[in-house]
Amino acid sequence: MSAQLSIHGVSKSFGGVQAVSGVDLEVGPDELVSVIGPNGAGKTSLLNMVSGFYHPDRGRIALDGQDITRVAPYRIAALGVARTFQNIALFKGMTVLDNLMLGRHVRMRSGVLASIAYWGLAQREEVRHRRRVEDVIDFLRIQDLRRRVTGSLPYGLQKRVELGRAVALEPKLLLLDEPMGGMNQEEKEDMARFILDVNEEWGTTVVLIEHDMGVVMDISDRVAVLDMGQKIAEGTPDEVRADPRVIKAYLGEKKVGHPARPAAR
Repeated sequence: MSAQLSIHGVSKSFGGVQAVSGVDLEVGPDELVSVIGPNGAGKTSLLNMVSGFYHPDRGRIALDGQDITRVAPYRIAALGVARTFQNIALFKGMTVLDNLMLGRHVRMRSGVLASIAYWGLAQREEVRHRRRVEDVIDFLRIQDLRRRVTGSLPYGLQKRVELGRAVALEPKLLLLDEPMGGMNQEEKEDMARFILDVNEEWGTTVVLIEHDMGVVMDISDRVAVLDMGQKIAEGTPDEVRADPRVIKAYLGEKKVGHPARPAAR
């Protein structure tokens, strides 16, 4: 199986701080791969390089064999890469529906001039994009929230809307940066089910950063572990859970339990 995302020897420093050092990682089509590690391990910096927000000092990143190492973020998005952020990055004064429609922007071909000159074309395109957004709304079970101002929603629902905006892009690769941060247990279980469904039912490749080890070990196909900018382990959840380097660097002496897999919806 050829890799959909290939990261080879990637390094990034900020001033005198080496955030990421010589990291290799390959993610196959339809995989759900988690990247874990202590705070400051370089996880978000790695995602920022994949999505084009940072460019690595050394190394190479490829998507479906195409070099994207120094490609601009908007071009990487157009290639089918979407992401969420640690801190919610929604337009909180806009409605849920409008935020999700913004997730379709890289798929829209008719600009302002085209909308004026070819009203019918732009209108048909708007209908197609609205239909896709309605599918996302149904998928995330937020039908009664579509007209609500996003900033008025509870934190957990805002995180769900942010996932929806990323999914609305119809990405081939979805980068999730702590999508369950700040959530209660029920909200985490809901989000875990949505992420599993995006991966398994919609066939979207997922790279997940998450601190909840119960969730990570439960839903991931593979897990990569970073510590001080370097990858110290990679394997199945069971392999990583038992790795002495991981236990020492991240999990502590007590091994993480394995909660039941979220039930299919």
